[in-house]
Amino acid sequence: MENVFDAKIARQYIDRINKLTPETEGLWGKMTVDQMLAHCNVSYEMVYETEKHKKPGAIAKFILKTFVKPKVVGEKAYSKNSPTAPQFIMTERKDFAEEKKRLIGFIQKTQQLGASAFDGKDSFNFGKLKAEEWSNMFAKHLNHHLAQFGV
Repeated sequence: MENVFDAKIARQYIDRINKLTPETEGLWGKMTVDQMLAHCNVSYEMVYETEKHKKPGAIAKFILKTFVKPKVVGEKAYSKNSPTAPQFIMTERKDFAEEKKRLIGFIQKTQQLGASAFDGKDSFNFGKLKAEEWSNMFAKHLNHHLAQFGV
């Protein structure tokens, strides 16, 4: 899995995002390209804009840490049409340019803060994660959805 804290890797993600247009169609799934960008932004909102989303209760967090975390932070790629958590479901159209700008900004901020800022950082759903787990989570999600839209 790529290291999102590496400037070269972050640049590669940004280059892929810059290949998208408002007309880019998905190869699978139901989201439009603007919804996909907004969907990808949720992972970063849970780090940088925590007030935007409701934190899971104790029971939900236990279930997330026990059963979902290994799938999210591990290196195995997501399969097509994987289940999506409610906060990530996009039902309305979004502003393509705004969501693209936000996602690129989040990728740049994450890379600039670096692995040391994330090592041992508490995640919204999974408790404390190692820097490598944060990187896997971000990279795997971006790769999955950028591939979904052919970039």
